[in-house]
Amino acid sequence: MEPWVAARNALENVLEASEGERILVICDEEKQDIGQAFTKGALSLGLWTRFVVLKKQKNVRTSIPKQLQLALAQKPEIFVNILKGNREETPFRIKIIKTETSDRKSRLGHCPGVTLDMLTDGALALSTQDHKMLQGHAYKLMNALEDTVSVQVYNKSGTDLTIGVESRSFFTDTKLDWDQMKWMNLPTGEVIVAPVENLTNGKLLCDLAVGGIGKVRQPVEVVVKNGKVESVFCEDKQHLARIKQTFSTDEWADVVGEFALGINPKARFVDEFLEAEKMFGTVHVAFGANTDMPGGKNLSKNHMDLMVSEPTVIVTKNDGKRVTVLKKGVFLVR
Repeated sequence: MEPWVAARNALENVLEASEGERILVICDEEKQDIGQAFTKGALSLGLWTRFVVLKKQKNVRTSIPKQLQLALAQKPEIFVNILKGNREETPFRIKIIKTETSDRKSRLGHCPGVTLDMLTDGALALSTQDHKMLQGHAYKLMNALEDTVSVQVYNKSGTDLTIGVESRSFFTDTKLDWDQMKWMNLPTGEVIVAPVENLTNGKLLCDLAVGGIGKVRQPVEVVVKNGKVESVFCEDKQHLARIKQTFSTDEWADVVGEFALGINPKARFVDEFLEAEKMFGTVHVAFGANTDMPGGKNLSKNHMDLMVSEPTVIVTKNDGKRVTVLKKGVFLVR
């Protein structure tokens, strides 16, 4: 698929862009080809389009450059962030998101780590019909998950985790929620919930990838008690050090912040976690920031996802009924 066509389809079908609206495309210097695709896609829809390039710098960004502050202050209807996906700049990206969405009116497509081939061959290479099919599956899944009070996740690698979600609503990133004014990552492909902060217990065995790090060379074992990381272990000392550093960002960084199911059949297991986490039949659990999610109360400046292969997911409803949603990576709800 032509990159600008994929970008146009995402703007139209996910962010519901319409002719005459204003859009600001923010792009790291290294990602200009993708920024140009979104700019061309926006112009083809008749949007008033501004394209801002952030110059490459040697140090990790911690604050919003003045050039970008001025552009953000214009408050267009739509923002698209096309940024590097390295873990160290997660707090910087969270600052941008909070600035863009503070008025609860602007829509945002956030793309940390997006690559051009996601638009040509991967999880963003979706036609209008593809988007509608993805949204249809998401809504069937959310309907099946209504009134869930807890989620149990197992996998052959050793995951055995119970996640409390009572009174927390599942939502999807596949389509804009006008009531919540929810921003979403592009590409899309998740059904998500913000767990109750102190009701996750058990062991998570991440055997696929970690957000901001990528594919794991050795599994990462995280033991969680009352929603907070009790211990973390990995034989890969380099990965372990980076994960521990993220968990120590602040007092909320090691508190569970998200549970999500991947539902995008075009998502591939690539180095960029942005796409990998959307893989059909996978799940991931994140620790850290979630105040932008329905019911979320985690105030961390950071957010890190850990991805699990071939999961079995069983949910318990408020009437005690148990429903198997996924069995060894295969959806039973279609």
